[in-house]
Amino acid sequence: MGKIIAIANQKGGVGKTTTAINLTSCLAEVGKKILLVDIDPQGNATSGVGVDKNQLENTSYELFIGNCTLEDCIVESQVSNLWVLPSNVNLSGAEIDLIGVDDREYILKNEIDSIRDEYDFIIIDCPPSLNILTVNAMTTADSVLVPIQCEYYALEGLSQLIHTINLVQERLNPELDIEGVVFTMYDARTNLSLEVVENVKANLRQTVYKTIIPRNIRLAEAPSYGLPINLYDSKSIGAESYRLLAQEVIYNEMGKEFDVNSFDLSQFDKKKPQKKKGLLKRKKK
Repeated sequence: MGKIIAIANQKGGVGKTTTAINLTSCLAEVGKKILLVDIDPQGNATSGVGVDKNQLENTSYELFIGNCTLEDCIVESQVSNLWVLPSNVNLSGAEIDLIGVDDREYILKNEIDSIRDEYDFIIIDCPPSLNILTVNAMTTADSVLVPIQCEYYALEGLSQLIHTINLVQERLNPELDIEGVVFTMYDARTNLSLEVVENVKANLRQTVYKTIIPRNIRLAEAPSYGLPINLYDSKSIGAESYRLLAQEVIYNEMGKEFDVNSFDLSQFDKKKPQKKKGLLKRKKK
């Protein structure tokens, strides 16, 4: 049975979608069969793996309102072993469309449960808010991974997110767990990044991932080419960091201790940065 991880933080700009794109791609790179579920109306996770979000007949929005089946929505990405349940701006209307719908918190769960055995990992990219879409993700997921930016306001809103997770545990999904916290946009040149990491580790009771994602210009460039970092620039520090994060997720799932400092990254093929490709399209009828 595939593990379902929701990547959530209601604070925007913390690297949530970047983590969803690159974690799924690095998991797929080592042979895991992955489904990336995009329920953010911005649709950046969709375009970030090479799918044209503006040329889709069916998306997660049509799935939520019952206009299509899950099989109608899922598309292939440009990454081997990675499939996508895409999203676009239409999903922004779901909050209103679902008012009064019975068991609306379980819509995504009822759909994903039917296909979870087909994948090793299902990763859900949540919107940067605590709305019905995020609640659906938490109701569906086995655990929640929380990206935190290494900056002064890192803990702002985190207590509210943890409170929401606890409420979902109590009322909707007793099996939900906090996968852990992963630090993003770490800048080794500043004392602030180190202070934030130490502060969070000292004050947060949740699991903190050993892998830390650095601030890296190649990570910022990759989405404009519709490519994850491991395909855009395989030798970059961003690619290496997300490969380590993927391995740590796999080790955690197996119940093994992960040593981030001794893991051998030389096993990965060193691909050259790829030039821009056309986005994959599923044209509207």
